[in-house]
Amino acid sequence: MSATRLPGDPTRRERLASMIRVDHAGEYGAVRIYAGQLAVLGKGAKGDMLRHMLEQEEVHRETFAKLIADRRVRPTALLPIWHLAGFALGAATALIGERGAMACTVAVEEAIDEHYAEQAASLDDDEAGLRSTIEKFREEELEHRDIGLANEAELAPAYALMSRVIKLGCKVAIAVSKKV
Repeated sequence: MSATRLPGDPTRRERLASMIRVDHAGEYGAVRIYAGQLAVLGKGAKGDMLRHMLEQEEVHRETFAKLIADRRVRPTALLPIWHLAGFALGAATALIGERGAMACTVAVEEAIDEHYAEQAASLDDDEAGLRSTIEKFREEELEHRDIGLANEAELAPAYALMSRVIKLGCKVAIAVSKKV
C-alpha cells in the first residue's frame, strides 16, 4: 500500500479494514451460492464436487471471520442480503441445470480472481501473512473456475449473458461491501 497519502484518502487501517470486510462478505456469499446449488443438485452426480468447493469456501469465510474479530473490523451490514442473494443465485443457476451452476461458478470465480489479484498486489511486506492467505484462496478460487470449465459451464444456455450479469453483480457487491 502506497506510503503517500493525500488529504481525504483512507488510512492504512481503513484500507485494510475495507479489504477484510469485503473478503469476508464475498466468502460468505460464496458459501451461500454453493448452499443454493447443493439444495438443487446435492443428490445428483455433481453433489460431491459442489460439497468439496463449499468446504473450501467455508474455510475462506471462517478465516476472514477470524480476521474481522482479531483486527476489530466492522463486518458489512449487508450480510442478510448476501445470505439471501447468494442462496438465490446458487439455486436459480442450478435450476437451469448442472451447466448453469457451473457457469455461475466460473463467472463468480473469475470476478474474485481479479479482485484477489488486485488486493495481493496492493499489500506490502508488512502484510505478508494476509497477502499469502489471499493468494492461497485465489488459487482455490481458480481451481473452482477450472472445475466449472471442465464441467461444461460454457455450454450453459445464454452462457455469455449469464456470465456478464453475474460478474457485474459481483463487482457491485464488492464495491458496496467495502463501504457498507
